[in-house]
Amino acid sequence: MKKMFVSFCMASALIGLSSCGSTKSVATLSSIGGEWNIIEINGTAVVPASNQNFPFIGFDTENGRVYGNSGCNRMMGSFDVNAKPGTINLGTMGGTRMACPDMTVEQNVLSALTQVKKYKKLGKENMALCNSSNRPILVLQKKEATTKLTDLEGKWMIKEAAGEAIPEGMEKEPFFEFKVADKKMHGTAGCNMINGTFNTEDENPIAISFPQMISTMMACPDMEVEGRVLKALNSVRTFGKLADGGIGLYDADTNLVIVLVKK
Repeated sequence: MKKMFVSFCMASALIGLSSCGSTKSVATLSSIGGEWNIIEINGTAVVPASNQNFPFIGFDTENGRVYGNSGCNRMMGSFDVNAKPGTINLGTMGGTRMACPDMTVEQNVLSALTQVKKYKKLGKENMALCNSSNRPILVLQKKEATTKLTDLEGKWMIKEAAGEAIPEGMEKEPFFEFKVADKKMHGTAGCNMINGTFNTEDENPIAISFPQMISTMMACPDMEVEGRVLKALNSVRTFGKLADGGIGLYDADTNLVIVLVKK
């Protein structure tokens, strides 16, 4: 009987360590910040279909925003940053509506996300999203940053803004020039010069925003391009490398709003 009691206690301890209710695995809100690959769903390793994206999820813990790719489509949503540490409710996630040849992974990801109520550390590098019963239903692995802030250094011509190409032959071609060490940016939006600083986040290496930009006040015959550039710039929240070597600036819903090409 004594042996059975000891065995039962050991088993209970192991279950506690693997659940989101374990005090040893409690995570703070900042610990889930950034982007994570989804590597396991309900105990099964994720294997993306051929030519499909590996699913990932990103948490903006400053603004309570969640985003990512569920395997085929982009997804986005929100969460309460003031919730008790270790608890999270993703609510209803929005997303794009593309059709891919195999939607199995995406369907499993989206179904699992509706059950998420808690999160915890899983070892030194991974994170688990758990259901209301403390059972891990998604295992996350930190996504390696393929883009660094220093990649922005230098002068970039603005190729697109708000989904439209910048017209060729403009007298003042729109550009941005970054001085990363000082977190400063200057350039022209098409008519007026713009200058200011940009903000980043330690926990999210691709986060960037431009809340403190100022500009000259000249009037030009056509202000349409400048209006598009400034509106797009104001919405920027992240950046990333593009396949052609350029830089993409994205809004809070991961929409590509500005395309930059190296001067």
